[in-house]
Amino acid sequence: MTPTGQAAPVLAYIGLGANLGDAATTVLAAAQALRVDAETAALRLSALYCTAPVDSSGPDYVNAVAEIRTTRTPFALLAALQAIENLYGRERPYRNAPRTLDLDLLWYDGRHIQSPTLTVPHPRMHERAFVLRPLQELFPDLVLDQGPIADLLARCTGQAVQRLAAQGPAGRS
Repeated sequence: MTPTGQAAPVLAYIGLGANLGDAATTVLAAAQALRVDAETAALRLSALYCTAPVDSSGPDYVNAVAEIRTTRTPFALLAALQAIENLYGRERPYRNAPRTLDLDLLWYDGRHIQSPTLTVPHPRMHERAFVLRPLQELFPDLVLDQGPIADLLARCTGQAVQRLAAQGPAGRS
């Protein structure tokens, strides 16, 4: 708690992805929505990356990772992320369906959380180059239970991750 009685901001990482519609614009708009959230103290956004679907179908994805400092609890942050997804027309017709926007809570203050609605760190991020590459850009020294991020990324052979050109106005801060 801060001296004013408010919760102290904690560090969290959010995975952003989309593969329907104007995916890059949607990912940047979602980052902007995170940036203006009253309970987000700061935001840095990785570069945008183009990746083929993993365990999914449809067009290629645009992915990024946002680093935030937030006073939200993990469950309140999850609810806020789902509200942003809903603003962009997120539907869940089946597991890993193509999507207008996907926001995943990847890492929250180094905590381990296992519940029916939330698992942190994200249970499959260590296997996914589309998460590891942009996350490494923001947190190069991260060590997950499975090992250092650089080692995990090296194990994701066959998962091409192409950095896209410069971002729009929701880029780094």
